[in-house]
Amino acid sequence: MIDVMLEPLVDALGEEFPIEASPRDQLRAALKYAVLAPSSHNSQPWVFRIGDDYLELFADRSRRLPIVDPNDRELVISCGAALFTLRLALRNFGIGEHTEILPDPTKPDLLARVRVRGSAAPSPIDHALFTAIRMRHTDRSAYELRGVRPELLHVFAHAADTEGAWLVTLDDAAVRGQVADLVGLADRVQMSDSGFRKELTRWLRPNATRRRDGMPGYAVGRGGFSSITGPLLIRRFDTGEGQAAKDEDLVRGSPTLAVLGTAGEHPRAWLACGQALGHLLLCAQVEGVAASFLNQPIEVTRVRPLLEMVVGHVGHAQLLLRLGYSTHSELRHTPRRPVEDVIQPLVGAA
Repeated sequence: MIDVMLEPLVDALGEEFPIEASPRDQLRAALKYAVLAPSSHNSQPWVFRIGDDYLELFADRSRRLPIVDPNDRELVISCGAALFTLRLALRNFGIGEHTEILPDPTKPDLLARVRVRGSAAPSPIDHALFTAIRMRHTDRSAYELRGVRPELLHVFAHAADTEGAWLVTLDDAAVRGQVADLVGLADRVQMSDSGFRKELTRWLRPNATRRRDGMPGYAVGRGGFSSITGPLLIRRFDTGEGQAAKDEDLVRGSPTLAVLGTAGEHPRAWLACGQALGHLLLCAQVEGVAASFLNQPIEVTRVRPLLEMVVGHVGHAQLLLRLGYSTHSELRHTPRRPVEDVIQPLVGAA
């Protein structure tokens, strides 16, 4: 099924791509897909520099979240998702590439260098995943009770493994209850911190915003008036109990929970996790499976080891995913900054 869905749409999108252009123009065109990748708080913490036949991906530390993500772990994961999406777009259009991860130890912000190299033979699966890029979005609504089929979970786990990460599914009801308790605990810890609440509200947007980053109210289930007043209430008051109750219900009512993790805990591993995330989320989109995040137990330092004990897998839990089938037929995508805003002039040569 995954190798035939949506193929006709790929051809229509392909007409927009400058197949006969220079490598520089091809890389620039591929960025319009890369910027559609998911990122923490929709912060879009990436910057690109383009050479004659290569592109460099940098972490944009000006968009970091120092309270919730003090080590920039989620920032780098977000950049990894953009990297996977960029590589997929190039491959879809028959463009070969060679990617170096952390190519210069003297430049820690330089996360990857992607060089155009020859041609590629995209598979039907590549075409299907590419087409899913424009449709993928985080779905924070409640899901149907039916779970994701085991064969699809195997596909998702294989996608993660292909990129150097692992995916563990938590399908036992007792385990799901333990995870719900940990999510609630982490919610209470985070929301009791005024610094956390202040940082969160910096990225919450009213529904009528013209900003091209952050989370509009509709993305978190808020109507027009609530999208304006909600952030004000969060900033001033500890709403941890209410948030914990809501998220605990989401976890217990989720037919499928999964943890994405890595063997290591360093930027190279985080980039692998991000590429795995980009890969598996597009696989899920092709199959009509919705996804959202409940990363709070991983973000709170003292709660993370408790979650890892529940998961029971050797390594480091990086993201907690909720997978299922949406009860909403139409959801709006969160905005993205235009490509011109994420390209910086190249300094020097690679």
